[in-house]
Amino acid sequence: MTEPNSLVNTGVETESRQAQREHMLRAIEKTQAYILRKGYKGYDPYDALTSPLFKLPFLNTNKLVRLGAQQVLKRLPLNLRPMLFVPKGYNPVTLGLCVQAYVYLAKSLPEQKAFYEKEINRLIVELIRLQSSKMRSEKYSGACWGYDFDWEARYAKIPAYVPTIVATGFVTNALFEAYSQLGNQRAFELCESATKFVVNDLNRTEKSDGRFCWSYSPRDKQIVLNATMKGARLCAQVGSVNGEKELLNLAKRTIEFVMQHQDEHGAWRYAIGDTRAFVDNFHTGYVLDCLDEYQTLSGDKGFQEGLQKGWRYYRENFFVNDQEPKYYDKSVYPIDATACAQSLLTLSRFGDHKTAERVAGWVIKEMQLPNGAFKYQRYAHYENRIPYMRWSTAWLFLGLSRVVWSNISR
Repeated sequence: MTEPNSLVNTGVETESRQAQREHMLRAIEKTQAYILRKGYKGYDPYDALTSPLFKLPFLNTNKLVRLGAQQVLKRLPLNLRPMLFVPKGYNPVTLGLCVQAYVYLAKSLPEQKAFYEKEINRLIVELIRLQSSKMRSEKYSGACWGYDFDWEARYAKIPAYVPTIVATGFVTNALFEAYSQLGNQRAFELCESATKFVVNDLNRTEKSDGRFCWSYSPRDKQIVLNATMKGARLCAQVGSVNGEKELLNLAKRTIEFVMQHQDEHGAWRYAIGDTRAFVDNFHTGYVLDCLDEYQTLSGDKGFQEGLQKGWRYYRENFFVNDQEPKYYDKSVYPIDATACAQSLLTLSRFGDHKTAERVAGWVIKEMQLPNGAFKYQRYAHYENRIPYMRWSTAWLFLGLSRVVWSNISR
């Protein structure tokens, strides 16, 4: 969505914005130093099954035990991973999120652009190495990525590095930003390759009128709305550059499927056809951002009414006091790091810069740890302070970097 022209600021407003920017930059600097110091490696809420225990007979196959262990370790505020010999992971999505953050920082801090471009290029080399086709025996039609841990979910079992539309969508969105903002041609080539994975390797749930939903991975047929929207975004991004009309057509058809499932209030449930009917902050933000990106790049404004309705629902139902991001539309807790980060991204994209800056200030004060990392979640009476690299720290590194860029560019 095109950002509105900023009003002429008074001297006091300009000074206040400058102070906010410096405050955010100090926080970002601490986070960047933490990420670099850790070599982009860290624990993840879903990494329990990387423990050697789950290679033992029975534990390596029993779905109930594996799912239960994953959920317990995810929810515990005490980090038992060192005792279970869970290694710190090196996740392609973490690298992608940091690439995108570096793009915004390169635009915001011209004097440091050379450093950020060098680090972007280094991480692109790593992402090429971590492609699913290179990490697994299976071959895929194009570039694609998965998480670096086995994931036992209610409706799917996804081994490490099996590609998903979600992981691939996060990585390619970062790569497309590197191309569109910094002219990185190698980044675009990976995006172009990844469309072949989406188009050829993912399953589709199709309707008689041609609308369809891409699956979460090649191994399932889940109907997850925000996931298929990431495929739509990638197709629109690549199609807008290389002129492949079929990519734009596919993007439009899967968006039509998603819009058919928007309720009368403007909300989207997480999934169709199973019990996951919840409406939450960051998955709603993903849908909105992907839809806006499609309309911006394709020039097709046919979904504008639904986009505006979805934005109003998001804005009215996911924030407390215009600064604390809620997890669900109907309840506040847990206050979650990824939800905070996606709030910063969506608010910035839709031009609500003042709220984005308030959320950023609240996040820095309430969620950042002294070492620059970020807490996982806050509840009404306790906190989970485990600094997960992907879920918490890399996401908020990206979110804060986006707000700084918006602050400078408007």
